[in-house]
Amino acid sequence: MKNFIQDMKNNLGGKMKKIISIFIILLMMFCNMPNCMAKGGFLNPNLDITEVRASHILVKKRADAISIKKDIESGNITFEDAAKQYSLCPTGANGGDLGYFNRKRMDQQFSDAAFDLKIGKVSDPVGTKFGWHLIKVYDKR
Repeated sequence: MKNFIQDMKNNLGGKMKKIISIFIILLMMFCNMPNCMAKGGFLNPNLDITEVRASHILVKKRADAISIKKDIESGNITFEDAAKQYSLCPTGANGGDLGYFNRKRMDQQFSDAAFDLKIGKVSDPVGTKFGWHLIKVYDKR
């Protein structure tokens, strides 16, 4: 019995170390640690960005957004001209220009994509309750 208890302590000790390590990692991921790390720029360099200036193209079908993006990337049409030609949003007349906006002004999916996008790049299609968007970011501040 004494050997059994000692074996249990030894095995449990190793398992407890693993459990504690996993717990600490989860704590760092979901509690205050990510916020501290993110402020230092380790996790999300976009947390200090409060606004982006972007344009978008709104269409009904994802397939249409994919096709338009291919045309833009191949140089057949500019993003602005594609917005004028294809966008269902009234901003299409202005090349899809949305001006500057903060994260709360747009749907979360749209904002997340816009804030994560590098300046000058065109997003993959982003789905929202309005349809499918292609987003191009011009500035961040």
